Amino acid sequence: MIALKETTDWGNAKAPNHTYLVDGNNLIAYIKQGESEPFYFKNPIKGFSKSGRKFDTLKSNPFKTFEVKSSIVRVEGSKGAVYEVDTDTNTCTCPGYTFRGSCKHTKELV
Repeated sequence: MIALKETTDWGNAKAPNHTYLVDGNNLIAYIKQGESEPFYFKNPIKGFSKSGRKFDTLKSNPFKTFEVKSSIVRVEGSKGAVYEVDTDTNTCTCPGYTFRGSCKHTKELV
């Protein structure tokens, strides 16, 4: 995971530049400009785009003193597909859970 400080020049738009905690293309958390407390997403936001924006990678990670608590467990389905089970909400991203509201993946992790 890396911490990125946005440095985009927004011109007259005056948009704030936040600090982001990114894992690959997934946004884990951010700190609003002018604040020091991070906001952690319950589930990472997939597809964080840096397109058209500028960032500096921070050497001193402002997120390191905060613990990321993830209740997401990745499991492999019977045909090799990987699904995400949220052990806090007992939900799964597999088609069976989507259709029936329950599946073997959530039952196996209880």
